[in-house]
Amino acid sequence: MQAILAGMMGLGLVIGVPAAGAASLSQEADINQRLLEMSVADEIRKRCDTISARMFAGLRLMHELKTEAVARGYTEAEIEAYVTDKEEKRKMRARADAYIRAHGAAPNDGPSLCVLGRDEIAKQSPIGALLKAR
Repeated sequence: MQAILAGMMGLGLVIGVPAAGAASLSQEADINQRLLEMSVADEIRKRCDTISARMFAGLRLMHELKTEAVARGYTEAEIEAYVTDKEEKRKMRARADAYIRAHGAAPNDGPSLCVLGRDEIAKQSPIGALLKAR
């Protein structure tokens, strides 16, 4: 999943700064929800030795999100600015940590993240769709 996120940065879409002008990627609730799901899946995959990323699913999602942002009129420069903003990355991390806690796990705690990951996979949730049990 880290490779997916790194790839997203290379393609110019993850988390970041509002675009200049009226529209802002930070205002795109559906895109940000999917980014949150990727962020939670990435945290699970990094901390749980028995769960890995579904790389093609992550790459497909990354491409869909970028395509959607472009279709909504965002430029490559606006998308790149969104990717690199440290404050927006911090906000997304806080949202991911809140999601993890709200679902009975603890950020950075492998065993609890493994339980959360297995639950997400079993529910076939959007997060679970980005993960696979080893």
